[in-house]
Amino acid sequence: MKQQYGIKDIAKMLNISVSTVSRALRDAYDVNPETRKKVLELTEKLNFKPNKNAAALASGSTKNIGVVIPFITNYYFSTVISGIQEEAYKQGYNIILFVTNDDLDREKTLLRNIATTSLDGLLISISSNSDTQDHFEQLMEEGVPMVFFDRVPHHIHVSKIMQSDFDGAFMATSHLIDNGYKKIAHIAGPKELNFTQERMNGYLAALENANLPRNDDYIIFSGFSQANGYTDTVTLLSLPEKPDAIFAVNDRKAVGSIQALKANHVQVGLEFGVIGFTNDPIATVIEPNLTTVEEPAFEIGKQSCSLLIKHIKNKNHEPHDILLPGKLVIRQSVKLSQDS
Repeated sequence: MKQQYGIKDIAKMLNISVSTVSRALRDAYDVNPETRKKVLELTEKLNFKPNKNAAALASGSTKNIGVVIPFITNYYFSTVISGIQEEAYKQGYNIILFVTNDDLDREKTLLRNIATTSLDGLLISISSNSDTQDHFEQLMEEGVPMVFFDRVPHHIHVSKIMQSDFDGAFMATSHLIDNGYKKIAHIAGPKELNFTQERMNGYLAALENANLPRNDDYIIFSGFSQANGYTDTVTLLSLPEKPDAIFAVNDRKAVGSIQALKANHVQVGLEFGVIGFTNDPIATVIEPNLTTVEEPAFEIGKQSCSLLIKHIKNKNHEPHDILLPGKLVIRQSVKLSQDS
């Protein structure tokens, strides 16, 4: 029968304490790198498998991270989860998903009832109508490490990781302007969301930068769905002075917009420009293919998880706001002028 080694055997072979072996195995900051290397080399040689439950009880760590998201089928969030999972796996953590279905009441109930003793920390993307913050502040008072990503609350001093919504919207609107469009509408998300406001502000800043007037009839707030994009566009086409281009808050709404334009016999990419935000796979399915701003979703997942683990390991780690840049992806839904 193959001999089974325990943590005491490892300590005895290396002539170090059991607590040093334990700290080396969980990558504690106060272990000499050379000592940690020796511990890992020996445990690998002996095929040593630490008892994770016992280690968790000893260290007070569960190695579990809760991830609270509005949707799981959404392309953007599924990509973020992939980034979180990769970083968590690399650092020896498991993730547990909680889905709010973009509903504030469900979000509150979930966070009130969540078993924080079985989690080391939380990664959270708030629901679109999350206009209160008490349920987050309660968890903060309890000392639960948290990092918010993508959809973040306004006035809580906690770490947040987002794509640069303002810069992405400025880039998208400027691309339309540079290619000759002058009457640009914006079909936005729910008004109360921070990133809705940031994308609208980037759109308005690009208009101002080009000395184009703001027209509030050209700004419509609604949901994020393809159906919302369709109905918003029908509303814009009913105006006495119709726009000649649309910047959509996300690709789903942009696709709905293209469908509405085609249903009204408007030639997208020739007489009317449409640009989105995300780079969802649907952008290359719709005809014409959608010009868009690509969000760094995978990187947001990785960095938010990495930052949360820093907060878990060091309760005094200062909160950070991190903005990641997007990238313009040019396709056929925006005509290119000769000067571009």
